[in-house]
Amino acid sequence: MNMIVRWLPSVLWMAVIFYLSSRTGDDLGGWLDEIRRIIPAMEGFDWGHFVSYFILAWTYLWALRPKRLTVLAKLAVVLLCVLYGLTDEFHQSFVPGRSPDVIDIRNDAIGAALAMLALSLPFLRRAYERLCAKYY
Repeated sequence: MNMIVRWLPSVLWMAVIFYLSSRTGDDLGGWLDEIRRIIPAMEGFDWGHFVSYFILAWTYLWALRPKRLTVLAKLAVVLLCVLYGLTDEFHQSFVPGRSPDVIDIRNDAIGAALAMLALSLPFLRRAYERLCAKYY
């Protein structure tokens, strides 16, 4: 039962990503365009993929719950995110008005990698370790 509870956030977030991937850009609204207007240098960057996979990385880490936050554990999380990103792009190839794009996978990887890099910050690392200790 503990394993189900640990993986539930990841499964739910993957379902959210799947749902969003089945929508066209027009269906999703223009809130991401607002971010691009605020930060013009990020015009070609897909914030939706970045944010989605930043969150997915943290849910994967919660599911895997390594005893230590090693570089190998963080790389495993990023790899899992990239693999799910590949399936997401495959799914998009069947959605009218959407197409797979290698740039999206790049943005997925950046989001996941920065999520893992953020855990190198002492206050986030301590918060993660306290949370794990509480629910181990």
